[in-house]
Amino acid sequence: MSLLNDSVFTRRRLLQYGAIALGSGLATACNSNPEASSSPAASSSPAGLDRVTLATDWVAQAEHGGFYQALATGIYRDYGLDVKIRMGGPQAATGTQLLFGKVADFAMSNSTIALNAVAEGVPKVTVAGFFQKDPRCIVAHPGVKDLADLKGKPLFVTPQAVSDFWGLLAKKYGFTDSQRRVYNFNPAPFLADKTSAQQGFVTSEPYSIEKEGGFKPAVFLLADVGYKPYATTIDTTSQMIAEKPDVVKRFVQASTKGWYSYLADPAPGNALIKKDYPEMTDDRLTYGIAKLKEYGIVLSGDALTKGIGYMSDTRWREFFEDMVGFGVYAKTLDYRKAFTLDFVQDLPTSV
Repeated sequence: MSLLNDSVFTRRRLLQYGAIALGSGLATACNSNPEASSSPAASSSPAGLDRVTLATDWVAQAEHGGFYQALATGIYRDYGLDVKIRMGGPQAATGTQLLFGKVADFAMSNSTIALNAVAEGVPKVTVAGFFQKDPRCIVAHPGVKDLADLKGKPLFVTPQAVSDFWGLLAKKYGFTDSQRRVYNFNPAPFLADKTSAQQGFVTSEPYSIEKEGGFKPAVFLLADVGYKPYATTIDTTSQMIAEKPDVVKRFVQASTKGWYSYLADPAPGNALIKKDYPEMTDDRLTYGIAKLKEYGIVLSGDALTKGIGYMSDTRWREFFEDMVGFGVYAKTLDYRKAFTLDFVQDLPTSV
């Protein structure tokens, strides 16, 4: 199994935490992305349909299933949209670059990236949050019963963790900088050291570790111990919201229906995922979907009653205040500039 397959969920964070400064080389970066896309062959949209492009944050996978499902089953078309999915990958430009290079109309993101954009003065806005829980987790060896058991033990995390979830671990469990090790998206160091732990995604790394290590690891979802950003959010530009609010609303609502449909019967979406990324296997897709359901990544919290994709000011404020407490953001940052709730009202609550 390739390294890319072994880490389809974690390596994409390299892209998500890339610089969001809009330099002079942006257009070149946007236009040189060789990644595959799912879209009609025609260069123009059928009459009456609005053509939009969604940039994903990594290669096609179960975590993108609702969007692929909405395309595969015609839900987007029912909402008057001709949607192109631009698949991410190791050499792809970031979603922010694609948005401001006018290559994409929407891009996958998360709460941290959105707040970073506010801090940098980048005029993009989160319009929906399709994952109520961030799927990131800490993976440990069998026998570890609580994250507190890992205090002082080697923990493989990305450098970005310091400005992300590390503050929670330090504050709640007494983790120290001395125990951090660099996570290089390879489980080998973790497998070799039975006292260690590593970061990952509940939908990916435990699967790889079971296959390579021959054991089921202990898994601790960070969202269940107090780290509560929205994930698989959808960002767009302030210009798009101002000029085409109806298109934004229809895209969010159709995507919501796509997620309900995917969770009920993922076959159409999975077929399109494998078309975009032939290395994706059925067993990985099955595992990913099962974990999305098991942990309530998509359907939990407000989404249970208000619809998949729903966000609230309360959740955004609480997450921002947590990050201020961890020393990531200044308390003067206007977190409300990161999102709008205009497009998550009256969401569909079923297919």
